[in-house]
Amino acid sequence: MGAVITPQLVDVVDTVSAVRSYSSGMSRYLSTCRVEPWGLRLECPTPDDPFSDSEVTWLMPELGLRLTHHRPRSRHARSGPSVLSAVRVQRDGRSWRTTDLLLGLAVPGGTTARIVRCEEFAAAVAGRVLGPADADQALRTVHRTLEEVSLHRHDLRSWLTHRGIYDMWPSL
Repeated sequence: MGAVITPQLVDVVDTVSAVRSYSSGMSRYLSTCRVEPWGLRLECPTPDDPFSDSEVTWLMPELGLRLTHHRPRSRHARSGPSVLSAVRVQRDGRSWRTTDLLLGLAVPGGTTARIVRCEEFAAAVAGRVLGPADADQALRTVHRTLEEVSLHRHDLRSWLTHRGIYDMWPSL
């Protein structure tokens, strides 16, 4: 049984209306949508997710990364890992278009980061959903980031500070 080939995921954030539109046709209003010196800070409620109350996302175009964390619904629930995904970000005035390159890193905190979505990435490359340039960018971005995060003992806050991003992750 082979991996299912999924189309590239593209979403567009309109920073004026604070709406995130997905390639599936679905849209979500954002509770936070703010342009920062390092990129774009987003947060949106996730009412359909039984475990997550909201999704916090930071787009960091200079690094080719999207950082995502799901806030648990219960105060007593254990938080899942933050995920750094390789992306291509295009900005024009009020909109930010993000193309997911289908490879990322899960950074659980307190333990080793690991590369995720390998099967999906490989299937997308084999099925020519991802072209050679995007595949190369994804591999370089994820491996560079893994090396950097490892040098900071897999501590995202320390790594972000090293990258000149002094905001608290995940946002409180």
